[in-house]
Amino acid sequence: MSLLPGHDPVRTVPHGARWRRSSHSTAMNNCVETARVGSGLLAVRDSKNTAGPALLFTTAAWRSFVGELSDGRFAKVG
Repeated sequence: MSLLPGHDPVRTVPHGARWRRSSHSTAMNNCVETARVGSGLLAVRDSKNTAGPALLFTTAAWRSFVGELSDGRFAKVG
């Protein structure tokens, strides 16, 4: 998984981007939101700070990351 170097996510994410969050999210705003931003890129942001920055990933990198989370490849912290 990698962030594309040289991209400024704040300027790259279009103003009218359609942000989505998981249907498993609660109303507590403690999750991430994603938006497709073209050219095969996916923007990811913190739902608590919607005006803040977003990270850009290729869709393949994001799928790989989510798949590894689902497989339990990352240990819980704490």
